[in-house]
Amino acid sequence: MAIRTVPIRRAGNRDNLVLGGDRELVMFAGLLAGALIFSAQEMKAAIFGTFMWIAAVQVFRVMAKADPKMRFVYLRQRRYRPYYAARSTPFRTNGPAEEAQYR
Repeated sequence: MAIRTVPIRRAGNRDNLVLGGDRELVMFAGLLAGALIFSAQEMKAAIFGTFMWIAAVQVFRVMAKADPKMRFVYLRQRRYRPYYAARSTPFRTNGPAEEAQYR
């Protein structure tokens, strides 16, 4: 008897993207741009806020195209930074204390 396989459909396994970028980042950038536009109530602020939102969406689209989960990877890297062990590079020159230690 063969092992039963269940196909995983693409529609149920897609990342949460809006306008091609990460959903939360795009909506937060829109919120910031909207707050700037409506709080300043000037044409310059409206143009700058719209430009800022379009530029942010483009950056988020490039980021999501490279890796849709890049935001989560970055946040995890920031959380684990204190745990990273100190490693020297092969190009480091040892001082007299290190040279004496390994003789």
